[in-house]
Amino acid sequence: MILIADSSSTRTEWCQVEGSIVCDHSLMEGINPYFQNRREISRCVRLQLPDSYFRKKYEEVIFYGAGCANPEKKSILEASLVAQFKSPIRIESDLLGAARGLFGEESGIACILGTGSNSCMYDGHKIVKNVKPLGYILGDEGSSAVLGKMFLSDCLKGLAPSGLMADFYQKCNVTADDVMQNVYNCPFPNRFLSIISHFLVDYQREEYVYNLIYNNFKSFFDRNVIQYDYKNCPIRVTGSSAFKYAEILNDVADHYGVKIDMIQKTSLKGLVAYHTKKFEL
Repeated sequence: MILIADSSSTRTEWCQVEGSIVCDHSLMEGINPYFQNRREISRCVRLQLPDSYFRKKYEEVIFYGAGCANPEKKSILEASLVAQFKSPIRIESDLLGAARGLFGEESGIACILGTGSNSCMYDGHKIVKNVKPLGYILGDEGSSAVLGKMFLSDCLKGLAPSGLMADFYQKCNVTADDVMQNVYNCPFPNRFLSIISHFLVDYQREEYVYNLIYNNFKSFFDRNVIQYDYKNCPIRVTGSSAFKYAEILNDVADHYGVKIDMIQKTSLKGLVAYHTKKFEL
């Protein structure tokens, strides 16, 4: 049996796989070693996963996660997971997970548009080019965290439509002071911004919201996608922001004269297929 995890800063999906059969599936909050130390990660995993996950003997635990491209941060996570599962641990970046989940052993441009954003040129085996994502302060164009940041900024400056702002403050039960506290003084501000952005789903056909989302995705193309051979390579996307606003994302792709081959909410199904195939060989 193997255990596969696909993690963003907002949520982590775990999947127990025996042969090619998915035995169990579990969700918990996101893990990111840039925002959590070893003890915090261990506590999060131990308290949020079912006890049955720690009673299994795994051939390997394969974890794809945000913040796992950096060797130092990867070692923090590895130490925590070894202590919890007592099994061999392999940790890879969420971007490689997205590429494998979207393309398997085919080549193309793999994109993440979730809490954060990222992209790469994948040759069917490894990442051969990556435009640095830079996080939600300097980059992460197209992500739900940046969308939430754009929307909240407009609300606090009084630039969003008054009716939309009234609905937002009422439905989300937050004040301007709550926003400032969560963004500047609380852990995981990117997670807060991402969750706030989900409010816009029901309003995405309204002109203001449509333009906000469209411009966020367009910025992702302008600053990331066009740096690859995007006219001649298939483009596939995974992530909650891409999935929730797929129609607008396709509108942006049309603007650049390209088609997006596939849009998935998560990479886990593709990762299970990728790794079970590997184990069968």
